[in-house]
Amino acid sequence: MGRYEQLEAFVKVVDHHSFSVAGEKMGVVKSVLSRRVSELESRLGVKLLNRTTRKLSLTAAGENLYQQMSLLLAEMEEAELKVSEEQFSLAGRLKIATPLSFGFRHMSSVISEFIEQYPDIEVSLDLNDSEIDLVAEGYDMAIRIGDLVDSSLIGRKLSVIRFVTVASDAYLKKHGEPKHPSELVHHDGLFYSNITERSQWQFQANGDTLVSIPRVRLRANNGDFLVRACVNGLGILQIPTFLVDRYRREGSLKAILSDYRRNDQGMYALFPPGRLIPKRAKMLVDYMQETFGDLPEWDKGLI
Repeated sequence: MGRYEQLEAFVKVVDHHSFSVAGEKMGVVKSVLSRRVSELESRLGVKLLNRTTRKLSLTAAGENLYQQMSLLLAEMEEAELKVSEEQFSLAGRLKIATPLSFGFRHMSSVISEFIEQYPDIEVSLDLNDSEIDLVAEGYDMAIRIGDLVDSSLIGRKLSVIRFVTVASDAYLKKHGEPKHPSELVHHDGLFYSNITERSQWQFQANGDTLVSIPRVRLRANNGDFLVRACVNGLGILQIPTFLVDRYRREGSLKAILSDYRRNDQGMYALFPPGRLIPKRAKMLVDYMQETFGDLPEWDKGLI
């Protein structure tokens, strides 16, 4: 068995977190892939993967080899694709995942304008707040807000997301308005369940980070649902500004703790590792960067 096949098997198994899934994608049976990885480990004289019945994990040596070989294999694939007309054409399918609320508000016009400009591109958009596996589920890119946890993904920053703490007049009249984050422990909070409580309830004061977590009144994995609960007076909410700009303008929600802001976070376009990024995806990201920018339209006048 050649070195290339062994290294390719190793990289693809790590990409897909599974011998079975990698085999299906490559058109190779699981046992063949397993044998190739074992032969690679034997040839190198080092263990690359920890294998259990439930999951695979990289050893330190495996992590080092993967970081180098995934880039090398991607470059080899790119060299082959450069002779392909498809690589240079703005045609084909783009499968994209984006957070539900953001996608509903801001992706429709962007995607519509983009595919009108490039009519041979077909877009499949998945609006979902869950963190999906780009490789296993065959996505070309995903839009994500917040810190990047998976270091194997390739990311490009699209814009800045700003946060605000809000409550309704009805809630504040009943419970009083907190003047300092430390007072939140005596208040009801609405929690976005896809991130940790500490990450959600952080505030900046004189260069220091304060963490103050209110009592849990309600949890949900969708920002729009939480905003409606906040408008209905159920509690205090820490939320991206693009979700509440209309409610703040019409007066149904009030910004509080304005002197103690949560740090801005980035919005990123993420791509699967070890795979050439299609030109159509790069063009869409360029278009989104131009559209959203560092000071999004939804933030102007609200900071």
